[in-house]
Amino acid sequence: MRFGIITGGGDCPGLNAVIRAVVRSALLHGDEIVGFRDGWGGVLDGDCLDLPIEKVAGILPRGGTILGTSRRSALEHRDIVAQRFAEQRLDGLIAVGGNGTLFAANALSDQFPIVGVPKTIDNDISGTDRTFGFDTAVHIATAAIDRLHTTAESHYRNLVVEVMGRNAGWIALHAGLAGGADVILVPERPFDIAEVAERVLARRSRGRGFSIVVVAEGATARGGDPLHKGRMDPVGRPLLGGIGHWLERELEERTKAETRVVVLGHMQRGGTATAYDRVLASRMGQRAHLAAHAGEFGCMAALKGPSIELVPLAEATVPNLVPDAELDLAEAFLG
Repeated sequence: MRFGIITGGGDCPGLNAVIRAVVRSALLHGDEIVGFRDGWGGVLDGDCLDLPIEKVAGILPRGGTILGTSRRSALEHRDIVAQRFAEQRLDGLIAVGGNGTLFAANALSDQFPIVGVPKTIDNDISGTDRTFGFDTAVHIATAAIDRLHTTAESHYRNLVVEVMGRNAGWIALHAGLAGGADVILVPERPFDIAEVAERVLARRSRGRGFSIVVVAEGATARGGDPLHKGRMDPVGRPLLGGIGHWLERELEERTKAETRVVVLGHMQRGGTATAYDRVLASRMGQRAHLAAHAGEFGCMAALKGPSIELVPLAEATVPNLVPDAELDLAEAFLG
């Protein structure tokens, strides 16, 4: 049998582990794997390459994806997708991606045999307990917060750390808790800037001359909208950016204390994956290939407790936001 594989959306630690696992599993079952470059864009352009075992040697610890990625969609080009399936003699396609990639995969699965693998550092895909890439992003953000503690304390500053998270505050919440942040701001719960400033001032009144505020890029002040850069991303969404700098100005004005902002940006999803993410990505990749080999399509590999199971692709189209119960447990740290 012969299967295609794409990696779409933003790059993510662990993508190469998925590719490697798919190819190694295929080798054991006598299957062939074709990799399309740059996500759905490679399918549309017919840009692909065979992936024998030699092509994936040594890629496990590498960040990024050897296939490249893009945010293009094939939803409006079913005829081209059908043409590629015929040209490459494909028995199915494994789509590795986040919300956009899997939304398209689900929509196309009524016509084409597709298996999904959920990936995103934001952990905002439903149907799976966790996505690979999230653990790495949290580790990177936590390490940055740990380092910022010492400089904030030395200079008696407030430091604002902006992390990724358009609609979901998983990274901000977990990295903020692990890094000992004083305030954590997430998209799911709009904040009152006056209350945030009061919390920072209260810390100073207790003899601690610095504060760490962690904020997700999609967090908003009550009554406001997410801040963006005035232009769109490749899929037509406002390109977020600016909440960290806005908080820097507001907190400095309201607390009269020197305040600085650090925007971690793409550092959170660059570089090598943690051991946890390498293992999770490998398990998901293997399960996705086994599903395709068995003719189980229209589903995705998902972490359910200790097991990797198959769930309907449609579950990936529902955002996975931080639930109120988890936010309530962290109330002491929220703005």
